[in-house]
Amino acid sequence: MLSSSRVPPLSSSGVFSVTASSLINAPREVVWEVLMDWKSYKEWNPFVRDQRITDERKNHLPEETPREGCHLHIHPVNIPPSLEDRWFSGSAFEQITALDHENYRVAWVNIEMPHWILSAERWQVLVEVEGGKTRYETIEVFSGLLAYLIRVFVGNGLKKGFIAMAEGLKYRAEERYERSA
Repeated sequence: MLSSSRVPPLSSSGVFSVTASSLINAPREVVWEVLMDWKSYKEWNPFVRDQRITDERKNHLPEETPREGCHLHIHPVNIPPSLEDRWFSGSAFEQITALDHENYRVAWVNIEMPHWILSAERWQVLVEVEGGKTRYETIEVFSGLLAYLIRVFVGNGLKKGFIAMAEGLKYRAEERYERSA
């Protein structure tokens, strides 16, 4: 299925979902550049500190251009969010399922476990709004047996992480846009 025809899952389609959004005073192109510049995450993103294109064994690949079907290792993931290095943090191993530059959308699914144990699908979308602003929206829907435990033990931390990332993206994109104006 082509990425442009794919849509984010409904929050009601899983055990639980995490969402966040922010209104950013910058054009979508600028926000997209920041969002897709994964190497700079450690400078502004307190939740997802790094994410890299890898092979199926999580070995980083020299080619860092994201595309549909690529493996994505997200590590570290800080819960609670922090710009400081932590002695303990989580990680996720994903596969990019949608990368739609034209419509400013990216999505991936967790591939570390069988879907009946854990299925997680994350979407990030940029919507152009009046006045040259951008609304960032993200959702991740969790299903499977492990989703119940994740909801209980780290659900609130995930929510805080999503909000912190949305706020960090807003600050970074607005700063970049102001410098270029």
